[in-house]
Amino acid sequence: MDKKSIASLPIFFEKNRVFRVYLGGKLFADFFGDNSEDCFYPEEWICSSTRALNEGSTDIHEGISKIAGTDIYFDELLKDEKDLMLGNRNSLDVLVKGLDSAIRLPVQAHPDKAFSRAHFNSEFGKAESWVVLATRENACIYFGFKDGVTDADLRAAVEASETDKSAMENLLNRIPVKPGDVYFIPAKAVHAIGYGCLILEVQEPTDFTIQPERWCGDYKLSDHQMYLTLDKETALSVFDYSYNLERVESECKKTPEIIYSNNGCRKESLISNADTPCFSIERYVIENGETEALNAPCIYVVTEGNGTLYCGDYTKEIKKGDYFFMPHSCSNKFKVKSAGTITICACIPPEV
Repeated sequence: MDKKSIASLPIFFEKNRVFRVYLGGKLFADFFGDNSEDCFYPEEWICSSTRALNEGSTDIHEGISKIAGTDIYFDELLKDEKDLMLGNRNSLDVLVKGLDSAIRLPVQAHPDKAFSRAHFNSEFGKAESWVVLATRENACIYFGFKDGVTDADLRAAVEASETDKSAMENLLNRIPVKPGDVYFIPAKAVHAIGYGCLILEVQEPTDFTIQPERWCGDYKLSDHQMYLTLDKETALSVFDYSYNLERVESECKKTPEIIYSNNGCRKESLISNADTPCFSIERYVIENGETEALNAPCIYVVTEGNGTLYCGDYTKEIKKGDYFFMPHSCSNKFKVKSAGTITICACIPPEV
């Protein structure tokens, strides 16, 4: 199939596991219906046109999705068939991941747009969001500094983390999580995904992470992995100490809001433009019904159940763990129906 034909239908992808320095991935087995076990490939980058930043890697396609049944990478198709894929957009401007943590990830924060412009020559920071899909027993996240934590406390914990693996963790609020929880993580807010979380993560399209503790489980981070290309002083200036537990609970934990409920389909807003201009997330819950015509360009992830994606003579059965990109050329044409139940998250790029 030629590129124009591919860009004129919903696009499905090969699996796209990405190396990270933390252990995880076992919960992928149930979600994707495969034989995944915990390993150092705990992330699935979904419909990704963003390259992963792994120290020492020379793979120019690392993190970038490949179109199913072809040798065509997603970034190439977006460039070569921009009008069909994106309409009046110049780029997709969103990154979606599935990730499963078997250990706590390093304490970290991400740059905002201004910091990225100044230090990474990028127009994107890394605001992100988490939709918890499944958990192991005692799953949690760490989010926001405890009351009273200062810059001096953070710097002392950074030094202590050379030998004390809990020094950084002790500065943050531990928050138990369950499937269905939704959080928005603003740029510069301190956080760490804890043990046992299968998360759908929607974010700005970068891999910029400042994680200034020396250990991730039994893996010793290099200075580059902690600070990227930055000196320590500049890197540590990214942390915003105003995100405490009260602010996390009042501003960052989100309750789904119903947009409409009709024809056996409930559409919800999980993350909206009121939360961030960087992306939004909507969720369709279909019970013996069908969606409205799906908007595009957009990334769709099936998080529960099964159903049928269709338009005219086109039909494709979809199930939990499947994901696809709806190109601009298909906007307001395709629907999803189910005689049972299916839940789909729509990961929407920023408005232009």
